[in-house]
Amino acid sequence: MLFTATLPLLLMQQAPAEDVDWDAEFGVEEVARDPQTGEIPVEPYEQSNANAGATPFDDEAMAAHFGGREGIRRIADRFTDLSFSDPRVAGIFAGHDEVRFRRTIFEQFCYILNAGCDYTGRDMRSSHSGLGSRKADLNAIVENLQQAMREEDVPFAAQNRFLAKLAPMSRDIVER
Repeated sequence: MLFTATLPLLLMQQAPAEDVDWDAEFGVEEVARDPQTGEIPVEPYEQSNANAGATPFDDEAMAAHFGGREGIRRIADRFTDLSFSDPRVAGIFAGHDEVRFRRTIFEQFCYILNAGCDYTGRDMRSSHSGLGSRKADLNAIVENLQQAMREEDVPFAAQNRFLAKLAPMSRDIVER
């Protein structure tokens, strides 16, 4: 009965005009990316290597285990790909600037591994604030990093030393 009553109403509806700008109709603002970097602009903050969340290793041996800057870049890129596509944590990364994340995670890893980079990202607490990250989320992200390091044949002992440097950051990342 309800279907037969609403059928004429459905048939009388007109299709929306094809030239409607739905983003404008619903107030969706277009975010302009930086033409040089491709990143979405962020509010200014104080840049410092201290924001990386850990002090670098004392010598370049760790960077060598990771394949130098190019190996670190491949690991950071693979880690980014894995994390953005991992259904366990994709919700955390949804809506975030993947271009900026890829750059800053490389800088962070490169700085901590003492491969001659500076870290220009925000500090760990403010960059993870409001994400609602849980310990299970962090564990999944660590698994993604481990996979990226394995794929680059980083020795297991070097992986563990790096993870030990990163581990104290969990108190600034996990919120619940």
